[in-house]
Amino acid sequence: MPPAAPMDGVLAPRHRAMTVGMVALVSLGAFEALAVATAMPTVARALDGLSLYALAFAGTLAASVVGMVQAGLASDRHGPGRVVWWGVSWFVAGLIVAGLAPNMPVLLLGRIVQGFGGGAMSVALYVVVARAYPEALRPRVFAAFSAAWVVPSLVGPSLSGLIVEHVGWRWVFLAVPLLAIPAALALRPGLKALPTTSAGTTTGGSLLPWAGLAALAACLLHLAGQRHDALGAVLLAAALLALIAATRKLLPAGSLSLRRGLPSVIALRGLASATFFGTEVFIPLMLAQQFRFSPLWAGVALSVGALGWSMGSWYQGNTRRPWSRATLLRIGLSMMALGILPLPLAVFLPGGLGLALIGWAITGVGMGLTYPSLSVLTLSLSPPQAQGRNSSALQLMDALAIATMLALAGSLVAAWLDRAPTLAFGLSFGLTAALAVAGALLAGRVRPAG
Repeated sequence: MPPAAPMDGVLAPRHRAMTVGMVALVSLGAFEALAVATAMPTVARALDGLSLYALAFAGTLAASVVGMVQAGLASDRHGPGRVVWWGVSWFVAGLIVAGLAPNMPVLLLGRIVQGFGGGAMSVALYVVVARAYPEALRPRVFAAFSAAWVVPSLVGPSLSGLIVEHVGWRWVFLAVPLLAIPAALALRPGLKALPTTSAGTTTGGSLLPWAGLAALAACLLHLAGQRHDALGAVLLAAALLALIAATRKLLPAGSLSLRRGLPSVIALRGLASATFFGTEVFIPLMLAQQFRFSPLWAGVALSVGALGWSMGSWYQGNTRRPWSRATLLRIGLSMMALGILPLPLAVFLPGGLGLALIGWAITGVGMGLTYPSLSVLTLSLSPPQAQGRNSSALQLMDALAIATMLALAGSLVAAWLDRAPTLAFGLSFGLTAALAVAGALLAGRVRPAG
């Protein structure tokens, strides 16, 4: 593909419809994730399904793992165009089933279908970026994807609450298809024009069973984290062993041992995602427990990190300084570690809460530098016939690393929260900060050997 002309940006006429359509789909997916998290307590009570509350989230995550693997294989074989379409179709179908569900088991089925489609759609969009945009523009596209999370992060929970209170919880699910279908249609001309590549060499039959095992292990991790007894510890160990066995098959060889080049890119994506989201999930709990924040104000505090992420992502896509991607990763992961450290000190120091919020903003900037840089590196290190599988591996590592971190950190917090809440949060945030430090030290390994 020829290099971009100086004025040929992501919103240039030949890219505009594709960029707008993809950003709209990413934004709708972000809104749906945040809105459903806000509405789910009401949904579970309305459908008398509190016992399935956790599974409504774990099932979506597990199904997305299978969708990612299938989409990666199909994108390499047939191109990403048709995969985008069936990913959007499954995603929309799941939302409609969930929105019309008469009981909690049917809603759970809708969430599983939605998760499968969402996982497939996210991988296919990465491959579209590789096929439709020259390498010089890819950082800006991924910056736009990050920015697509900002508005949903700011208004999603509040808007979801208003919908639940004044329209009904079903429209939290049913409103998204009304916008997702036009966004997908905007992609149609660009998807038809995508260049074709030779089919990938990987056979789906050998990977899908491993994807199923990874999905089951992710669910088991989630369920084990809900238990605080010996059986919970046994389930946690079994889930971790199954997850390691599955990921060794699903990820590029050497990912778990951080072999130089693409395997280290995949591994660092897991470290970064586990760091950021493993911290984010416990910030509202700390603010409610230690500072008596309402859910609304806890959500506002989280938006500081989302804004920082958007700023960092914009910078990596638009800077004219000759930073290498390895340098941006080292800076970003170091900022994440430094930003997390003030969080447990918030309860001790005068003005500690303000310091913690500044720290979370710094963490967000660091994630904004790191996350899209890893996406750019994955595509640049992938031959065309492997872009689907490697994009799938990148997002698989996202999902599985987050699930593992939430299970481990959740067990720590659950064990100490009642007896020593400050220690509970300190251990949790210390664990995620340590991951960021390890990532910063290992950032140079993204350069291929030789």
